[in-house]
Amino acid sequence: MPLTHAGDDLLCRGHPRSFSMTQSLLFGAFLAALFYVLIPGPAFLQLLGIGAGQGRKAGALFMMGHLVGDIIWSSLALIAIVGAKTIGTFVFDLLGLACGFYLAWIGWSAVNAKPKADGQALVMVERPFRRGLTFGVTNPKGYPVALATFTALVAGSAGALDFEALPVLLAASFLGFVTADVILVGIIGAGAVRRFYRAHERLIVRTSGVLFMGFAVQALWHATPGLLGWRRA
Repeated sequence: MPLTHAGDDLLCRGHPRSFSMTQSLLFGAFLAALFYVLIPGPAFLQLLGIGAGQGRKAGALFMMGHLVGDIIWSSLALIAIVGAKTIGTFVFDLLGLACGFYLAWIGWSAVNAKPKADGQALVMVERPFRRGLTFGVTNPKGYPVALATFTALVAGSAGALDFEALPVLLAASFLGFVTADVILVGIIGAGAVRRFYRAHERLIVRTSGVLFMGFAVQALWHATPGLLGWRRA
């Protein structure tokens, strides 16, 4: 049998090495999505306040909204890894500017927060799903963090990457996101975590507010030069 026909026959039967590479690629996408969500950041601090202060349901709604942004940024990261052209820096600078002002507003609100009624949480988010959606979509670090995380964990199977594999990779990533969300909501809504949060709520909220304003300054610092054309080549 000619060599080319033999190769075609192996592909038709399913080469063990190729199958192993596909498994590795899917597992890498799953882990990348898992770590992307579990890495502490502004969204984690916001989830801590919402979940511990208002319960698991509010925390779950926040993470459901945030999941939209996770999917968007991971999709762009995977497309870039496969070989498509990345989005221009202007888009991310603009998002950085919006995110900076948004985080500054949240931080200022947290630092000056006062309970609306006795026994009520210091910070109450009336629409946690919308808050999570805004957080996820306007996070300017979502793309570079997703790109770095996915590159680190799927680079070993780069030979198996193509656009036809994107739907399956996104499905594996989605499973990773949901798994991480369940873990976080479970931890944040635990009785011990809620009791600790309530006992030190004022300090935690004030500290989180200061951190949010720090994140805001950082976002504005990186976004403004690009928008004004001051960024160095």
